[in-house]
Amino acid sequence: MYKMIVCDLDETLMNDDGSLSAKNAAAIKEATAKGIYFVPNSGRSYTSFQNDLETMGLRDRAGQYSISYNGGLILENKNNRPLAVNAMPFEIAKTIFETGAANPEAATHVYTEDALYIYNPISEDSDYLQNRGVKFTEMQTADFEQFQGQNIMKVIMALPSVEKRKQMREVVESQVDPKQLTVTFSSGRYVEFNPAGINKGTAAVQLGQLLDIKPEEIIAAGDNSNDLSMLKAVGMPVSVANGIDAVKDVARYVTSADNNHDALAEVIAKFIL
Repeated sequence: MYKMIVCDLDETLMNDDGSLSAKNAAAIKEATAKGIYFVPNSGRSYTSFQNDLETMGLRDRAGQYSISYNGGLILENKNNRPLAVNAMPFEIAKTIFETGAANPEAATHVYTEDALYIYNPISEDSDYLQNRGVKFTEMQTADFEQFQGQNIMKVIMALPSVEKRKQMREVVESQVDPKQLTVTFSSGRYVEFNPAGINKGTAAVQLGQLLDIKPEEIIAAGDNSNDLSMLKAVGMPVSVANGIDAVKDVARYVTSADNNHDALAEVIAKFIL
């Protein structure tokens, strides 16, 4: 019997326009009414999906949980209470940021525990974020010292092609020991850097341990490479129909529907209801 669903948001639960469908929201409510935990497990900040939690009936709920920043932060939804903060060492974050900032094609994002800052925002990326309710502050300088004393959850870059994202990874890994990093790609636009050992999968298992839920009792749903860790860590890995091949290869179930056609409602109907 499955006791928890951990679910990516963008291109998995959410429509391409960033909206949550009524059918997915209704299915989530049915699942949680049966005692199943539904846990958003996103690369985004928890601040960006509070309205969606409201629609799911999970906002500010005691005993309900969210995971943000690719596993960097685990929260109880009631008062957004941190349960685990897996921050990046300052000097590593600084080196990654400065590498991104030196590339004029890159929009370089810095995620603190509660806010997003972007150096050199580009319109396509900014539009994508705004469609998803993601608020950010534009950095006017590349002075990273402003983040001293804050929890840096991750640093990511938006770049226009797969090749350029892979090149950015190579450049960063020439400056920072790769053993200190978890590197993933997401949403067909980002290369993402988290601390070593921090990913969606470790966070899902960590939350499961807190709730006395075994990995085999967890369903994970995703579409892209930053979801692979959670699919590999759980009992029922699911890819939505629009998932990349690497995600479909590790999935035990691939939905008939894509993210624009209520894929999560399909998952909940099959495994929970």
